[in-house]
Amino acid sequence: MSVHKSTPDYIIEVSWEVCNKVGGIYTVLSTRAKTILTKTDAQLMFIGPDLWKETANPLFKEDKRLMAGWRKKATEEGLNIRIGRWMIPGEPVAVLVDFTPYYNIKNDIYAEAWNLFSVDSLHAYGDYDEASMFSYAAAKVAESYYRNEILKKAKTSQADNNCQLPKVIYQAHEWMTGLGALFLKHWIPSIATIFTTHATSIGRSIAGNMKPLYDYMEGYNGDQMAEELNMQSKHSIEKQAAHRVDCFTTVSEITDRECAQLLEKKADVITVNGFEDDFVSKGAAFTAKRKEARKVMLNVASKLLGQEFADDTIIVSTGGRYEFRNKGIDILLESLNRLAHEPSLDRDVLAFINVPAWVKGTREDLRARLDNCQLSIANCQLETPVITHELYNMDDDKALSMMRAIGLNNAPESRVKVIFVPCYLNGDDGIFNLPYYDLLPGDDLAVYPSYYEPWGYTPLESVAFHVPTITTDLAGFGLWANSLKGEYSQLEDGVKVIHRTDSNWDEAANEIKNSILAFTKMDAKMVTQLRRRAADISKKALWDKFVKYYLEAYEVALSK
Repeated sequence: MSVHKSTPDYIIEVSWEVCNKVGGIYTVLSTRAKTILTKTDAQLMFIGPDLWKETANPLFKEDKRLMAGWRKKATEEGLNIRIGRWMIPGEPVAVLVDFTPYYNIKNDIYAEAWNLFSVDSLHAYGDYDEASMFSYAAAKVAESYYRNEILKKAKTSQADNNCQLPKVIYQAHEWMTGLGALFLKHWIPSIATIFTTHATSIGRSIAGNMKPLYDYMEGYNGDQMAEELNMQSKHSIEKQAAHRVDCFTTVSEITDRECAQLLEKKADVITVNGFEDDFVSKGAAFTAKRKEARKVMLNVASKLLGQEFADDTIIVSTGGRYEFRNKGIDILLESLNRLAHEPSLDRDVLAFINVPAWVKGTREDLRARLDNCQLSIANCQLETPVITHELYNMDDDKALSMMRAIGLNNAPESRVKVIFVPCYLNGDDGIFNLPYYDLLPGDDLAVYPSYYEPWGYTPLESVAFHVPTITTDLAGFGLWANSLKGEYSQLEDGVKVIHRTDSNWDEAANEIKNSILAFTKMDAKMVTQLRRRAADISKKALWDKFVKYYLEAYEVALSK
């Protein structure tokens, strides 16, 4: 839709990940904000949970002068908020709300949610209460902002220009904010509500519980599966929000298929995820970062494994949340094991599994080796030479258990070495001490063989850093990459898309293995071409290309 007749005057976006870096939704919101500000004339405001309270939050800068009049009014109404700027490109206004006071009346809130929207909170557990109280508090903030700030300004404008009421969008992300969207639509119907699911709670749970999601998709009933998987309350919020808001969106065609089957509601608009590449260095700066990243990773591997690695070692990585099956960590380990037994492999492959786990702390023996540059480590592996940090659950961690089971143990004679990095790479992990985005340029190849991946920011980030990437057609990003070519994207294109189903594990594992093997055989000229093509693909996913879907969603919501 190229021309949008109805554009918002105000956009309020709500997410648990506003000023709170947890996962992919943080990337969606934080990279898109600047584009929304430049592509619309709307006033943009984000609402997030105040989890830091009195502790300094590096992502949030409070400004007590900002909307001071409304803050005073909101405080009088019993809202405990802080107003400031989210320290991301564009520095949009952010409001952090303390939701804990609502625990005192949560049963009343849940009863009202049942009576008004048929939301079943009876089976709530885990993070349900925390998310729901935040969601309710965020809606209260939006209500106060609308009545005391937006309408106040509108009345002044009406007196001068006799204009209409302002057009306001309230966009709620994921089930954690759905309850508030329902209440706000009930309290103030003139606010246009959008609910965006980035992954259905039931779809993710089916996949995570080792059930075949795709081969039997048409046979699943969302309500029935919610009961079987003890997910009734989260599913209930998600389903009711999808049906009742003014516009329901999701992030990819593959997730829309889930929504249609499990929530019984197709998305009104598919808002494909983009990103901004401001954080990707250019030219000589990028080359320097790549050189430094490789130096650090090869040094860590050398000290852990007691052997030197040549500069032409192929560095492979994967990363993301620790969803062992959903993110394809299991099939990647199997593929690497098969590669290790491939007779034609004639180069060293060093694979890093960058997935935060139940980390206890830095390995002191490895840290000591890294600190002592003069120490001779030749032919002297550390104990458990497959992991960089200590875990609380070393004996039953899924990745370590599978590596032990299949014999992927970094034997000195093996050409394939696998290193599990079970911590957040924030620049202060004690081993690498470089942020994730400073290590990523050092990779030669990235592999994200996901089984369940509604979109897939990790492969998109990798190609942005010029890293050729392997993914699957069960990831939204993989399907999008295929759409660019009109057929399955190949490694020579910069992104290799593997076909995955519930029943082709063996074939998919072999294809991943063969793709990595093929990469090791490429000459420097071909690798340079692949790196350029990968970066070119990332340019097609910038927000200025994808923001049109949000503008369409705004129009759909406002029209209702």
